[in-house]
Amino acid sequence: MDMQSDFDRILFFEHARKAAEASYSKDPLDSENLTRWGGALLELSQFQNVVEAKKMLDDAMLKFDEALMIDPKKHDALWCMGNANTSYAFLTPDTDEAKVYFDKATDYFQQAVDQNGDNELYLKSLEVAAKAPELHSEVHKQGGFAQQAALGQGPSTSSSAKVGKAKKNSDLKYDIFGWVILVVAIVAWTGFAKSNMPSPPPR
Repeated sequence: MDMQSDFDRILFFEHARKAAEASYSKDPLDSENLTRWGGALLELSQFQNVVEAKKMLDDAMLKFDEALMIDPKKHDALWCMGNANTSYAFLTPDTDEAKVYFDKATDYFQQAVDQNGDNELYLKSLEVAAKAPELHSEVHKQGGFAQQAALGQGPSTSSSAKVGKAKKNSDLKYDIFGWVILVVAIVAWTGFAKSNMPSPPPR
């Protein structure tokens, strides 16, 4: 992805975050708005170093929790909560600690599927969640995922074999993050578009 499109995405989701924050002050019980707000934070976390990303993910999870207290069956909030936990797990080098987040993610994905079993994205997320701990181990075995993420760098090795293997793991990691980002973007954009639709003209 080029820098201009990253910049555009950051601007879009920062605007969505601010709009959700403003809407929250008017109606703190709007679960749709809370889900949009959490989704914007989840998206923005992808552009931060590890420490800042974790803080942003914590904030996103608080928004999703709040939305789920209002509407416990809100499947898009359940699904987003699964994504936030997955992202947090990948940023956590300790396998046992990461497993706690992966287990939570699987539980949230299952709840989303239980609420909306026809949603292919929810089904795919649940399927991929089963493979996430193995991918986590591989990514962190490659050495310094958290350090590379904090520096904003990809893997760098001296041997071409290591580069190939690291590239394959990196591609898989970005495939998963890509799906997460795409879906969160769609959910946030749809919600943002709905919230900014003009009122119908009076009759």
